[in-house]
Amino acid sequence: MDFVKQLEEIEAIKRLKYRYMRCIDQKLWKEMETCFTPDATSAYSGGKYAFQGRDAIMKFLTESMSRPTFLSSHRVHQPEIELTSPTTATGSWALEDWVIDEQHGITIHGAAFYRDEYVKVGGEWKIRHTGYERTFEEMAPRKEQGWRITQRKAD
Repeated sequence: MDFVKQLEEIEAIKRLKYRYMRCIDQKLWKEMETCFTPDATSAYSGGKYAFQGRDAIMKFLTESMSRPTFLSSHRVHQPEIELTSPTTATGSWALEDWVIDEQHGITIHGAAFYRDEYVKVGGEWKIRHTGYERTFEEMAPRKEQGWRITQRKAD
């Protein structure tokens, strides 16, 4: 594969991961579902939350993050993507995330590194495996801090 084609493939994988993160924060579950292969696996928080199959992954994400009182911001950067064949690749991403959970009265801030596997199916890159391991996670109660939400996305 020539150098320009490699760069095009890497850029397509980056866009896939960015779409995955955007869909989490905007709660676009149907669009997010298209990011995964049907047999995808996940291992979030170092495997504490591990799932087999796209349906199981989506069930976990929607059940844990769909509430309007669950607000999140996930940012990935510093991608290290390696094309392992014309139709497979691996990637590592730095993650920083914030979660405001009004129902439970906490704010979570953390950092992690994602380790992903990708496969090209029908000319389109998909996530075959995703997961992260935390470098840190901190939780703080919101009520004692006097925090309140002053703006949110309208439904």
